[in-house]
Amino acid sequence: MIKTTTMQIRGMTCTACARASERAVKKLAGISDANVNFATEKLTLQFDDTQVSLADIKAAIKKAGYEAVEIKAQEEEPTVEVQKQRLFIPIAFTIPIFYLAMGMMLSWPIPSWLAPMQYPLRFALVQLVLLIPVVFAGFRFYHVGYPALFRGSPNMDSLIALGTTAAILYSLFSLFQIFMGDHMAVEHLYFESAAVIITLVLVGKTLEALAKGKTSEAIKKLIGLQPKTARVIREGVEQEVPIASLIPGDTILVRPGEKIPVDGIILSGSTAIDESFLTGESLPVEKQAGDEVTGASLNKNGAITIRATRVGQDTVLAQIIRLMEQAQADKAPIARLADQVSAYFVPIVIGIALVSALLWFIAGEGLVFAMSILISVLVIACPCALGLATPTAIMVGTGMGAQQSILIKSGEALEIAHKIDTVVFDKTGTITEGKPRLTDLQPAPESNLSEDELLALAAGIEQLSEHPLGEAIVAAARERNLALPEVTEVTAIPGRGIRGNVGGSVVLLGNQAFMEEHSINMDEFLRGEKTRNSPIEALAAEGKTVMFLALKGTVQGLLAVADTPKAESRTAVAALHRMGLKVIMITGDHRKTAEAIARQTGIDQVLAEVHPQHKAQAVQELQKAGHRLAMVGDGINDAPALVQADIGIAMGSGTDVAIESADMVLMRSNPLDVVTAIELSRRTIRTIKQNLFWAFGYNVSGIPIAAGLLHLFGGPLLNPMIAAAAMSFSSVSVVTNALRLRTFKPPITTGADRASYK
Repeated sequence: MIKTTTMQIRGMTCTACARASERAVKKLAGISDANVNFATEKLTLQFDDTQVSLADIKAAIKKAGYEAVEIKAQEEEPTVEVQKQRLFIPIAFTIPIFYLAMGMMLSWPIPSWLAPMQYPLRFALVQLVLLIPVVFAGFRFYHVGYPALFRGSPNMDSLIALGTTAAILYSLFSLFQIFMGDHMAVEHLYFESAAVIITLVLVGKTLEALAKGKTSEAIKKLIGLQPKTARVIREGVEQEVPIASLIPGDTILVRPGEKIPVDGIILSGSTAIDESFLTGESLPVEKQAGDEVTGASLNKNGAITIRATRVGQDTVLAQIIRLMEQAQADKAPIARLADQVSAYFVPIVIGIALVSALLWFIAGEGLVFAMSILISVLVIACPCALGLATPTAIMVGTGMGAQQSILIKSGEALEIAHKIDTVVFDKTGTITEGKPRLTDLQPAPESNLSEDELLALAAGIEQLSEHPLGEAIVAAARERNLALPEVTEVTAIPGRGIRGNVGGSVVLLGNQAFMEEHSINMDEFLRGEKTRNSPIEALAAEGKTVMFLALKGTVQGLLAVADTPKAESRTAVAALHRMGLKVIMITGDHRKTAEAIARQTGIDQVLAEVHPQHKAQAVQELQKAGHRLAMVGDGINDAPALVQADIGIAMGSGTDVAIESADMVLMRSNPLDVVTAIELSRRTIRTIKQNLFWAFGYNVSGIPIAAGLLHLFGGPLLNPMIAAAAMSFSSVSVVTNALRLRTFKPPITTGADRASYK
């Protein structure tokens, strides 16, 4: 049976570590897929538990030099504060050793009993003693680095371990020479370089942890939204229980000011609920019996009882968290490229370091100079920044998407979205509201009925109807608080209309054909039909369905109903045009109706009367024509097209099938969020490219300098300590650049912004 699980991988320090542990797992039989993300330090894998067990997987990872811990059984990881405290020892011992070394070079005041030229052995031994605690603080570099090197999978730790070991061994050799009487060997001690390198790398790692911690704040905030307990009513007794003990069907009491613990349906009571975490809308939503509520939303002003429908991992909040974690663990193609480069990069760096040191030694610069070159190249070339360049940006990008109520299911989706040149919208429920509403109300010129009277009469006859057009008329009457007349003998004629009796008079409501069947005089509304200037033609051209109401054999007026565009649709289309994108609408509706919606919203092209089963084919044909496209939809019939498109974007109000099929989900069901999603993708990819440029550029430019290129032309030589500082700074700068994404704002947020796009 195929299972999916996530494990924490401990002991990784760079992307090469992630590749090594990933390769170790993939070698096992029964592994369908394995993905190790360095930034999140998590392994996501699919495996056949009849062929391989979790114990086998853990053993393989341990053999690779790392530790795998199941998330559910994971112990608490050291906090950044703990990591800061652990820096105290290496810093406390590095400062004096650095001072002694620099003091000898720069004539700083040094205690007379440690004068290097008078007491060289004492001077060297004190440095060695100070170095030992620092080496223990950085022991993980050796514990992980050397085994990885011996397995043929060198990583960042291997470079640090090799560089500092070379410095320490050469210094020990100098110490031996001092002991044997060569007092000038005191000038060839590198204990301080090893100490400073280890300490700076540890500082860099702590800063990385601090920055990386900020990238997952969105998930932490979501997790913190859920209440810990709930008031459940069982067998008539109210009791407070942990939220984990709730089951579907439980009756739960939620008081004013409390968070709703799980997804459910209101059984009794009415209230206003703050759903801003889900929809981004600040105004509370009025709810009453029969309405659905979402876990973690805030009950504002009324006590309600709800029946739990989804609990635990099935709630909307849990699904959002799971989708975000999957997205952050996923590798975008650009991240896989960085991984591949890093896999070759480390062994090449080791080769360059050895060859450079050997060439300088052969050139007569001496062993001390050659060792300095070796250490500098190994340290400055650590590919840590390279490994962080992509995953940190993806983590921040998906987090910012969640803050804008946009769920991005994978890093690949986030990357591909920036390449989109065409956006294809489904019509109903995506561009339009998805339900018809009354748009026009026009009494006949010779009628004695007012607009309200005409509407009340139409709503009265339709109030028992379940037809969507009738529901739209009744809803419009309720909005106006109209009193509806009592109607009897109601009969619906499919495809034509409905008839009933009001106060002994026959009332007819239906289309033109229905009126003609009952010999109703339509001259008032048919004038100008031949020149297409009649009210009927004008309304039909706008994609509206026209109905007529007749009383006592005389037409009294017309009502037009239509599925109208969402208020934001035109603004969204205009914004997409400004971004250089083509906008297409696809629908199974009549061409006339579809073209009317397209005119109102500014859509470029209409694909009308497309059967549901042919939507995916239509998308495929657009792709064959060279378009990279996003498909935006909300229905079951959109699911195949969402999968076929380069990026599938589902409306959060849509069906579960559409949401599962999509790469992104717009929780607010707002077309403007399509603009935000694509712009966020562009910003994220721009950040990734900046990170990769600086990471690659830093290594490419830093290695030749460390290898002595400038010195060859009379320039300075790169000190190993400076190399260590630069390496640590590069990693921190890459993460900091990724964190700049936290300033991302939707391109259209205010009324003024929206007006400028119209």
